[in-house]
Amino acid sequence: MASKKVTVTLPEELLDEIRADSADRGLSAYVADALRAKRDRDRLQELVVWLEEEHGPVSSDERAAAYSELDDLDAEHDRRRAARDKSSGAAA
Repeated sequence: MASKKVTVTLPEELLDEIRADSADRGLSAYVADALRAKRDRDRLQELVVWLEEEHGPVSSDERAAAYSELDDLDAEHDRRRAARDKSSGAAA
């Protein structure tokens, strides 16, 4: 994929945090991934608007069920990360 160099202005504290978090893969890759994720969220939000126009708003019960599923996914993610960290720490 072709790349193009651009100039952006960021708050200094944010840039410092991003540089620390992105040391392994590089700042450009980190920023590109973040922008792709933001673009995808924007597209999903647009889809939500279209679906709500067609089918009506999401009910509070549906929203609660979705948040419950997200909580379950977050817990599984945390469990897997802890297991990975534990196993990589034991190997070190």
